[in-house]
Amino acid sequence: MATMTNAIESDRIADHFVVVHPLDDVPEAKVDTENLGPMRMTLAVRLSLLSLRAYLALMMLLVFYHVLDLAGLFGHRA
Repeated sequence: MATMTNAIESDRIADHFVVVHPLDDVPEAKVDTENLGPMRMTLAVRLSLLSLRAYLALMMLLVFYHVLDLAGLFGHRA
């Protein structure tokens, strides 16, 4: 909801913040991603994503190994 103020009152409320609830605020224009092309990745980003992929693959292998170990496929330990 918009608030109308005059110049005399604007000096008095200049040091205050106006809080607007998101449901009462004007909707923002959304970003149109259909016209965007592929993003270029830097070497650091590419290496980070590659290391994350390797880490996740290793963790999946360790979980799979643990499940097989619990199932007793690797023999009994004494």
